[in-house]
Amino acid sequence: MKKEDKSIVIEQLKSTLAAYPHVYLADIGGLNAAQTSDLRKTCFKENIKLVVVKNTLLQKAMESSDVDYSQLYDVLKGETSLMLSETGNAPAKLIKSFSKGNKSGKPELKAAYVEESFYIGASHLEDLVNIKSKNELIGEIITLLQSPAKNVVSALQSGGTTIHGVLKTLAER
Repeated sequence: MKKEDKSIVIEQLKSTLAAYPHVYLADIGGLNAAQTSDLRKTCFKENIKLVVVKNTLLQKAMESSDVDYSQLYDVLKGETSLMLSETGNAPAKLIKSFSKGNKSGKPELKAAYVEESFYIGASHLEDLVNIKSKNELIGEIITLLQSPAKNVVSALQSGGTTIHGVLKTLAER
């Protein structure tokens, strides 16, 4: 590859990294063509961008990025694929479910940059799966905020029914 081509690829990788807040590095080596195609289709359905990259070009793109990705440099060995997403836990869930479905256990998590934190190694996959997305957190907060109001309305309704019952009983006597 010519030096000009490399610089173009580095700039493209840099702009791609800047466009997504969550970056996963995974090893998809060992998947056959059909499995790789299935993985790409699944990524597309889940709004996850899957990019197979050269480690040296990715490292240079990360070095020129605004974010300090230096903790990820040590895992840039062997075959590396980028999984980029707007949702922090989506790639982790995909890696977990897809790796269960094949003999090779791939894709395998190498590292991740999620919610401004670094997770190095496959041992953190379960932690990443359990991270709540922004929409999930908003849903939980709304539920928590509605709970006291629902309790007050319920208490007022039951109290009104009780008072109505007592008044009706007194009126009948």
